[in-house]
Amino acid sequence: MLKVLITDKLSDLGMEVFKREKEIEAVEFIGKTPEELKAVLGDYDGWVIRSGTTATADLIKAATKLKVIGRAGVGVDNVDLEAATKRGIIVMNTPDGNTISTSEHTIAMMMAMARKIPQAQQSLKEKKWERSKFTGCELNEKVLGVVGLGRIGSNVARKAIGLGMRIIAYDPFVDPAKNKGHEFEIVTLDDVIKRADFITVHTPLTKETKGLLGAKQIAQMKDGVRLINCARGGIIDETALYDALKSGKVAGAALDVFEKEPPFDNPLLTLDNVVCVPHLGAATQEAQVNVAVVVAEQLVEALKGGRVKNAVNMPSLDPKVLEELKPFLSLVEKIGSFHSQLAESFIQKIQVEYSGEITKYDTKPLTLSLVKGILSKGMSESVNYVNALFIAKERGYEISETVNSSVADFSSLIKVTVINEKGTHSIAGTVFGKTEVRIVNLDGNTTDFTPEGNMIWMAHHDRPGIVGSLGTVLGNNKVNIAGLYVGRQAVGGNAIAMVNVDNEVSEKVMTELRDISHIQDLKFIKF
Repeated sequence: MLKVLITDKLSDLGMEVFKREKEIEAVEFIGKTPEELKAVLGDYDGWVIRSGTTATADLIKAATKLKVIGRAGVGVDNVDLEAATKRGIIVMNTPDGNTISTSEHTIAMMMAMARKIPQAQQSLKEKKWERSKFTGCELNEKVLGVVGLGRIGSNVARKAIGLGMRIIAYDPFVDPAKNKGHEFEIVTLDDVIKRADFITVHTPLTKETKGLLGAKQIAQMKDGVRLINCARGGIIDETALYDALKSGKVAGAALDVFEKEPPFDNPLLTLDNVVCVPHLGAATQEAQVNVAVVVAEQLVEALKGGRVKNAVNMPSLDPKVLEELKPFLSLVEKIGSFHSQLAESFIQKIQVEYSGEITKYDTKPLTLSLVKGILSKGMSESVNYVNALFIAKERGYEISETVNSSVADFSSLIKVTVINEKGTHSIAGTVFGKTEVRIVNLDGNTTDFTPEGNMIWMAHHDRPGIVGSLGTVLGNNKVNIAGLYVGRQAVGGNAIAMVNVDNEVSEKVMTELRDISHIQDLKFIKF
């Protein structure tokens, strides 16, 4: 008998899916402490959670039989993906379940803010008749700036068109030059900031998107702009937003999410020009049923040995093949992440060359893993092995594969070349033994390092003293070097270096490093 633990409330229809399965026993264990969860998780094969449960590394370690974690919803920021992946636990979500509910909620929040509906209602309930106090603004012919064109952002844009709004949209993975097929104008983030009357954000919360709209960006916006956040707290800098709302630079804000929830001590709640609700984006009866039924069906199918759907950390493969490919899947995903962080503009082409023994296997999962790695940095929607290729093609990426059964120096070699409008980078990697992932060539320069942790990528002229100068700057700023790997094609020519450091490097330190003579380019890379 397979056992599934459910630690957040699931709709009755979702529970019915489990009850129909004679081979599966579903047990509700809701509102428990981490200590209580830790004590029972070892008995279960599946685990269903929502936003109320955090699947920490400690809890995952205790779940010795666990095969699948099902997240009834889109975000998996409450799951330690690294811990789950290391344990071979599939983590799946339900990316489509709340698209309609969240996009409708965004429109509702925008309209409530524009017409000051919550404030007017409160006034009337206090037996006041203050019609002139609550004069709002129309949405018709206003410019709505949409930041993030995933499922929800695109849906919001289409609904706003029906309200007579003019839509401009930004997504870091959509090239403004490739504007065909869109119902709205694709622009840069700067254009959205400067041109929009309303701005709504629909990106994940990552290092790249935290504070995406801060004091500097707000200062460049139109006077009287209105902002909406129904995505994740922290994308709009809350301190900068408070100051702008107080000064009148921002006329209003509609907030469904906050950096800290519940936000009872948040000063934004004290302002009359803020419409705020307690994270209700997915709080519709339909969305609750949708995500519950879908996650239950996915979990049942996966536990019974069927197809794995919407996995965020591994593809659907035969277990024996998966075991062989696991290190290569990790390799190509890290190569993809590396390319994403090196790229300075919109990616146009991705060329993958498979050589050696790896060509005996179906390389499609490897290409999916590569594309997932490229897209996952700052992507405006959840990327997994099911949708990665579709999203890449939707964004205009040209992806090609070549296969060569022989290779000179390695049993297997995977080379990935990424072309964008500002240049080309190539990265080649292999697996030593059965598990050791290595990068062995960067832009034609032979090297040998493990892509992990915090690293500095440096392109420079091969001159004496450069590495010493770099070490001095890092040492003066108390950044410890853990490893150094260099490569060059000819003495005195162009060279590259990868520097492992123990902690993240601030932009201030990166600026100091860029000032070192003969350094051509420099980037902080996080694996």
